[in-house]
Amino acid sequence: MPTAPYNATITSRDDVTEALAVFHIRSDADAHPFTPGQYLTLGLLSDEKLVQRPYSVASSARRTLEGYELYVRLVPGGALTPLLFERREGDRVSIRGPKGRFTLLPGDERVHLFVATGCGIAPFMSMLRTLRDDRARRPIILVHGVSYVRELAYRPFLEELAGEAADGFVYVPTISRAAAPENAEWSGSTGRSEAVVSRVCERYGLAPGSCVAYVCGNPEMTGAAQRILRDRGFDDRQVHTELYWPLATR
Repeated sequence: MPTAPYNATITSRDDVTEALAVFHIRSDADAHPFTPGQYLTLGLLSDEKLVQRPYSVASSARRTLEGYELYVRLVPGGALTPLLFERREGDRVSIRGPKGRFTLLPGDERVHLFVATGCGIAPFMSMLRTLRDDRARRPIILVHGVSYVRELAYRPFLEELAGEAADGFVYVPTISRAAAPENAEWSGSTGRSEAVVSRVCERYGLAPGSCVAYVCGNPEMTGAAQRILRDRGFDDRQVHTELYWPLATR
């Protein structure tokens, strides 16, 4: 059996739920700089073949010496994630990159509408953390949709950031399965993230010309959000998208 082409180590792992985990990974070589919103390609050996999948970096671009943070959902029957979820601190993996064009425009003073589902929040976490490290302020509204409250992995940080009113940040978590017993204590927004977009646009007066949207999630959500924004007058130059491909490929 060939030697696995591993060049990085899992330095820590935090299980959010049984199917969601945050992995911190450090490269053997010098850390590669990246732009917030970009992704790394992670790989593991299976049956003498390196299985690889892209994952957006969730950590700050100013802290690469600490490694990279990836937020991953376990997909039963997937090619990579079942292998990854067997790994623990100290285990070895392969990483390549970074790559990707889902990045913020420099010097953009428009209101930024971030729309995410599930692990699609990862690139936005990198953007927010990097802006905070840079002490740079942009008006940002983040809509994050999940099925269950427990899946709001970054909720404490985002609520803290929203409490710093001077940063101009608004956090709108939304739960799609409001009737589930697990969500009984939830009193916030309900509905899928794309369904919340219109309400957010109305509440905050978001309009073409003064707002730019970034949408990241599964293709169904991304397409729906694009259509909603297009109906409100946004064109393709004002809506940037990043697709998280069908989960069966993971």
